[in-house]
Amino acid sequence: MKKQLFAFSLIACAVNVTIPTQAFAVTLYAAGSLRGALSEVASSFTQEFGIPVTTEFASSGSLKDRLLAGEKADVFASADLGNALALYQNNISGEVKNFATNPIYAIATPEVSLTTENLLDKFLNPDIKLGISRPVSDPLGDYGVEVFRKAEAIAPGRFASLNAKAVILSGTLPPNRNSPGGSIVYYLQDINKADIYLVYYTSALSAQQISPSLEIVELPDSLKVQADYGLTVLKGANPEGSQLANYILSPTGQQILAKYGFGSPRSIPESQGVSGILLAFCVAFALQRKLAKTQVGDACGGLRLRNLISK
Repeated sequence: MKKQLFAFSLIACAVNVTIPTQAFAVTLYAAGSLRGALSEVASSFTQEFGIPVTTEFASSGSLKDRLLAGEKADVFASADLGNALALYQNNISGEVKNFATNPIYAIATPEVSLTTENLLDKFLNPDIKLGISRPVSDPLGDYGVEVFRKAEAIAPGRFASLNAKAVILSGTLPPNRNSPGGSIVYYLQDINKADIYLVYYTSALSAQQISPSLEIVELPDSLKVQADYGLTVLKGANPEGSQLANYILSPTGQQILAKYGFGSPRSIPESQGVSGILLAFCVAFALQRKLAKTQVGDACGGLRLRNLISK
């Protein structure tokens, strides 16, 4: 009997040695503007480590809300810092790290003849339709509002003018346009809902690959806005989740992001402190109260949060 037990133990040991531990799949929730870059990062990660990655791309605000409501993911990559910090402040994720930057640019149909020098005049022209994404739910909309705030600093009254004429571009996209660049082409050319659209630089590059006639224009220094992207690992995540997050931050991950036009990350001093969390909570509460009054103007609270964090 003892010999049989000894033999069984040897067999069990041999099985444990020869059969590798099964790696869990990693679930990555990420901003829509990251679809191309992080899809390639995920593929590279899987090739290198043999760990499959399931991806879900949507607006950062909607993904954050889904995670707060109980959906499960391992890693969250947001197009801003505020949505990632909301998970941290609710104790469902770890610290937030800035993993990429992305400047805001204007992209326009060729008929507008947009340049950096005439950009603000074109924005204010009542005959030209200026599009932005939906504020609060989509950080890109918040960044558009921040551009309007900078215009107000140049001359009083410009925020009100831009806020009043802004066309909110959102909704369900056709399958062939469900990409950062595809959505821009859809709104500017397929359905002509806007003549100019404030977008991420990386998305503008993707759109121009689809439709070379679209013109990408840098904002003047007085209106420049840069997006800081936040990365966080959810609590209770698979160990491979932290491994994927580290891979995104690694030289290999950063090289792939740079290939798509993303910039290097910046440090976030004291972003995880108690004061930062309380500020985020207060801003979020204020935004919820103001949202019923306007769609655009009241996104500034979230923008102030991002500005304070990134300084």
